[in-house]
Amino acid sequence: MSCFSFLSRRASRLPRHPAEVDEELSSAYNIHIYTYKELRNATDDFSPSNKIGEGGFGSVYKGRLKGGVFAAIKVLSAGSKQGVREFLTEINVISSVEHENLVQLYGCCVEGDHRILVYNYVENNSLSQTLLGCGHSSLQFSWRTRTKICIGIARGLAFLHEEVRPHIIHRDIKASNILLDKDLSPKIADFGLAKLMPPNATHVSTRVAGTIGYLAPEYAIRGQVTRKADIYSFGVLMLEIVSGRCNRNSKLPIGEQDLLERTWGLYERAELVMLVDTAMDGDFDAEEACKFLKISLLCTQDAPKLRPSMSTVVKMLTGEVAVNDDITKPGLISDFMDLKVRSNDDKPSTYNTVSSGSDQNDHSMSSGNTSCATITFTDISYRS
Repeated sequence: MSCFSFLSRRASRLPRHPAEVDEELSSAYNIHIYTYKELRNATDDFSPSNKIGEGGFGSVYKGRLKGGVFAAIKVLSAGSKQGVREFLTEINVISSVEHENLVQLYGCCVEGDHRILVYNYVENNSLSQTLLGCGHSSLQFSWRTRTKICIGIARGLAFLHEEVRPHIIHRDIKASNILLDKDLSPKIADFGLAKLMPPNATHVSTRVAGTIGYLAPEYAIRGQVTRKADIYSFGVLMLEIVSGRCNRNSKLPIGEQDLLERTWGLYERAELVMLVDTAMDGDFDAEEACKFLKISLLCTQDAPKLRPSMSTVVKMLTGEVAVNDDITKPGLISDFMDLKVRSNDDKPSTYNTVSSGSDQNDHSMSSGNTSCATITFTDISYRS
């Protein structure tokens, strides 16, 4: 697949004026341009009652387009220079790709100072808001549903990593960026941090961005991102899906707060089944659950070269390939964070600490009853 030509020429600098943005968008592939009036009408003048998400660079509204189609309308905050870059990146990356496990971009609005993205509306919110308890939800996640979600996310990532040309690194795979449709099938969302992988490149050097807990340690330390960073994030996410808990919970005893660290300890003691979500009341395939947890550990190994490709992950999840039991210790971001905390006395930190129960990266206002505390490098997640 050939795509993404319109931004690659100028990705190194940030557009600062509406005319520059319009110029970049003029060559975008397969993009419908909406008028501001159309989107204002679709959202009842961006009524607060239609707001379904909010983040550091704007808000997301549910809207009804002409013809009765519902959409998620992501409005960039006016005057956000960094947000303009993310806006252009998101269009660049997602405009020409289509997969059942990716959100679909309908179009955008670039009228005056308005910068708006229009996505398909996904009915059942994000994994963060439903499965992980960062919001009120009546959805039930059986073991079969969880396996479907894991496999779907893996297939979407394998498509981005291996089938699209140039390859795409998402850079922000996490629970709040996985949306669920009416059938609880997963859709990977929010491509504002995505990077295109040039042919024959071993890595892309970039500013570090993402969410601590999902962030691969080697990327956090060196700023060199590869597809292996997404694979690490997927491994952490799959642990959350199987266990039904966030990757970090400060309310638990010290030795159990970090999900990846706890998983490794249980693996060493051959007690992985203890990690499976008790909300299923034992109604799950224990052997398969342990297999999924082992695959998570394979994805989060400290040495990136040991992590399997996403296509291999898909085959392991579906039983086409056997799971290798030769698993090495995972890379723990806590080691990097300890270093960062110690250095904070010497120079100002660029990190934004988000307190428990108020994760600004989630796709709607938090219910306040969660312990999903995270530390983020950038805050640009929205529910699409």
